Amino acid sequence: MIAQQPGADPRLVALFAASGIAFGWSYFMALRRGVAACAANGFFRRCVGWLLARLAAAVLFFGSVAHWGAWPLAAAFLGFLAARQVAILAARRAA
Repeated sequence: MIAQQPGADPRLVALFAASGIAFGWSYFMALRRGVAACAANGFFRRCVGWLLARLAAAVLFFGSVAHWGAWPLAAAFLGFLAARQVAILAARRAA
């Protein structure tokens, strides 16, 4: 009998895919608001601060998911990419 990988549980992978979608949605909405605020106000330091905050959030999110294994990390990243596609489509419709 072959032992199952600890992170290969399909329910766990689906949970991390959903969390990747939720994190990606919030990440790209924060990006959209940050770009709009920087374009309106032009505060360079504040723009760099928000950029670093989003980067730190992504590192913390994916770093914490990586502790669960390769499959949950891949699922979370695919969910993040799916949220990216939704954000791109929404931006194109708004333009």
